Amino acid sequence: MKNFVKTLAFLMMAIFSVFVLSGCGGSKQANSPEDIKKTGKIKIAVFSDKIPFGYVDKNGNNRGYDVYFARRIAKDLLGDEKKVEFVLVEAAARTEVLEADKVDLVLANFTVTKERAERVDFCLPYMKCMLGVVSKNGTIKNVSQLKGKKLIVNKGTTAEIYFTKNHPEIELLKYDQNTEAFQALKDGRGVALAHDNTEVFAWANRNAGYKCGIESLGSLDAIAPAVKKGNKSLQQWINDEIVNLAKEKFFHKAFDAELKQDFGAVAPDSVVVEGGKI
Repeated sequence: MKNFVKTLAFLMMAIFSVFVLSGCGGSKQANSPEDIKKTGKIKIAVFSDKIPFGYVDKNGNNRGYDVYFARRIAKDLLGDEKKVEFVLVEAAARTEVLEADKVDLVLANFTVTKERAERVDFCLPYMKCMLGVVSKNGTIKNVSQLKGKKLIVNKGTTAEIYFTKNHPEIELLKYDQNTEAFQALKDGRGVALAHDNTEVFAWANRNAGYKCGIESLGSLDAIAPAVKKGNKSLQQWINDEIVNLAKEKFFHKAFDAELKQDFGAVAPDSVVVEGGKI
């Protein structure tokens, strides 16, 4: 009986040790630039349906302002812009894909907030925005008009956070995907849609009969790449990259290539950030 108890105790300790090593104590470390070079590819999270920032075009190719930047990162880090693996993500999952080591970097129109910075490490910004509200013919011109009405937002966005905190009197219709949210606006399920003003400017330009009645709301926000919490080496590499790219006005080139056709008369400097300086 004593031998049985000793054997059982030994087995329990062994199982516990395996659990600690493989679970609580053995979590995967985030990839450094050197680790990424060894694997020969960088995994970057982007949107699939947020024209013109991150989307999949009719030919199945990843396009957009974020994607343009992602390809340049792959070129400068790995010597080939094709050495990037795009991982499609929804707004609410941007933090989780980093924490789960599914990607090395998030480039998905990620607005910097205090709450998000507790879970991820943001790099220098490459874009700036405020909130905007788009409606049929731009009839919604101030927030007071939304009282008692339905406002469409995307889950996990600064628009959801802002209206939840500051305007509880407004009913929010929440959607995971951009395509769902904008279709809900067209279907009349809500009187207006709130999102980054960069997003609604572009959408209104492509959709006749819609206008941004509220062009700026809330604070001026920074949009930045994000890495896993504690991945200081990759964060520093991305920061250095953003600073160096300013020498060639890279993000103005990205604006011309991916945003200009959708932004109409919007000036590049109202959106673009060079060298991480807002």
